[in-house]
Amino acid sequence: MSNGHIVIGEIFGTAVLILMGGGVCAAVTLKKSKAIGAGWVAISFGWGFAVLGGAYIANGYSGGQLNPAVTLGVAIKTGEWSTMPYYLIGQFAGAMIGAFLVWVAYMGQFQAHLTDPEVLAATAATPAPDPAGPTTGNRSAPGGPVLGIFSTGPEIRNPVQNLLTEIIGTLVLVLFILTQGMTNGLALNGLGILLTSLVVVGIGLSLGGPTGYAINPARDLGPRIVHSLLPLPNKGGSDWAYAWIPVVGPLAGAAIAGGLYKLAFT
Repeated sequence: MSNGHIVIGEIFGTAVLILMGGGVCAAVTLKKSKAIGAGWVAISFGWGFAVLGGAYIANGYSGGQLNPAVTLGVAIKTGEWSTMPYYLIGQFAGAMIGAFLVWVAYMGQFQAHLTDPEVLAATAATPAPDPAGPTTGNRSAPGGPVLGIFSTGPEIRNPVQNLLTEIIGTLVLVLFILTQGMTNGLALNGLGILLTSLVVVGIGLSLGGPTGYAINPARDLGPRIVHSLLPLPNKGGSDWAYAWIPVVGPLAGAAIAGGLYKLAFT
């Protein structure tokens, strides 16, 4: 595959990943949505199906990695580093496009939610996090009432625990991909995509509770940037103080998974 194919495949695949994944978060969160209140099980399965759709779309062009952490793990396994920048460009660009399309699809619901008196009252009543120490409370409080549609945030704000949670979740994902022989050079095969999607659902159900399980730096950072740029009324901040955790944690988890694979399975 050419470098151009990698960029194009990752843009389209990651855009669909974020459109479907962010879309299920919007559906569950926003007022005037038919799926409001559907809960964490719906979100976990929604993200699993999002991986399925995005990766299958991109598979023929780029291998459908859609995740800088997966790309890092594959590079450690294969020793192929020259294509990594093209994967990252496609992944972050696609993530931003997908997040923008979530806003387009739910534009009316965003407007209704962010101007609803109950939502505004609840947001105003939630205390801001204490920068001097861990904070327990609503994960959306530091970033406003819709940030959770675009990016992740912890239920208990403790940077060490939050980082470890992201490391562990990503380690499981990347080690699964590497050990199951689903990488052929740089690509996942069709069965591997299906199995990986189910693992993403499992990670969400079992390990997603503490932080919302980013396990993908592009999935979190790209949409967080879009949240900061969109003309959303009463949206609050984008919680940049937390933003490094869903980037560093998944990359660290992927590096550990790659190292464990080289140490134990080769």
